[in-house]
Amino acid sequence: MIELLNNQLTYRFPEVHQKAGCSIDFQRTLRIPDDNREYPLPPGLGRFPVEHVDDFANKLPDTWRTHGGVFIPMYQSEALWINFSGDYPCAIKIAAGKINAVSGEPWSNGLSADPQDYAVIPEQPWLDGFNVSEDFIRQFVAMPLGEGFTAEEQITGTAEHGGLQIIVYPMKHDVYVEHFERTVQADMDYLDMPMFSRTVCESAAPDMGLAPGGLMRQEIYEDEYGIDAWDQDNGFRCFVHLANSAQYLAITGHKPPHTPPTANDYTSAGLPWFDYYSDAKALSGSDTLGKLTSVAAKVIEKGKGLLPDNEPVHPKTVKIISKGNVVRDGEF
Repeated sequence: MIELLNNQLTYRFPEVHQKAGCSIDFQRTLRIPDDNREYPLPPGLGRFPVEHVDDFANKLPDTWRTHGGVFIPMYQSEALWINFSGDYPCAIKIAAGKINAVSGEPWSNGLSADPQDYAVIPEQPWLDGFNVSEDFIRQFVAMPLGEGFTAEEQITGTAEHGGLQIIVYPMKHDVYVEHFERTVQADMDYLDMPMFSRTVCESAAPDMGLAPGGLMRQEIYEDEYGIDAWDQDNGFRCFVHLANSAQYLAITGHKPPHTPPTANDYTSAGLPWFDYYSDAKALSGSDTLGKLTSVAAKVIEKGKGLLPDNEPVHPKTVKIISKGNVVRDGEF
């Protein structure tokens, strides 16, 4: 079951294990320059507000009301990254406009091992964009549907779905016990855990989608447990609508968050960027996603001049984030 708490989606699987679960939130961030240079990880500027569709059913389009789900406000050309948290291993599939952000394949329920179309947490702490090569992603950038920018439109030729699609599968109980608990516990108290009173369902057809933006150094790690480790009989999925700022104000009566700073403003202020270090093996990129045209290139292709606020920046402060107790071999 999924609950919306503190602007994050909290997944729980008490029928699998008392500890089974994870949380997902959506972080506001800088849109990195889309100039084919490689950039480190931009900062998180706080969670996007997440609204439950059912709370505003009388103000939403029929498709939103019919399918439920959640929505977040985004400005055109604004970027986001998806933050994963939780200690219990889970396999998470992320799609944009029903195009898998890891493999580039069309959306499907269930997991695929060849090619791997999901990320494993806690090994994978976040996802900032589309998996275009072994070491790089192209940043998630919000763009209107119907203008040819989104990954969905570039791959399928249609602007049907938009938004984000997420499905989470927990590690099987027995596999978790084998890997993380010394003895099999006969105690079944986890079956008595209280269930959430408010669920989040899947939904469809938002008005904005995600397009590939600037090139960022980020790895998506191989599944070290194998596909049989995941309990695919116990998964929950959610469709996240992307509402533009005008829609959000009309729907909720609340002003959307202020526009984020530009990458140039942020860097000029001397604030830090980030780099994540892990010794886990990375997946190769998707050939399909690697062929996508970035937002800046698409703007030029359409004869609309240049993408605003897209000047190159040179981060002076890059903080290293390492996993666990890994000691990084730096320069001597």
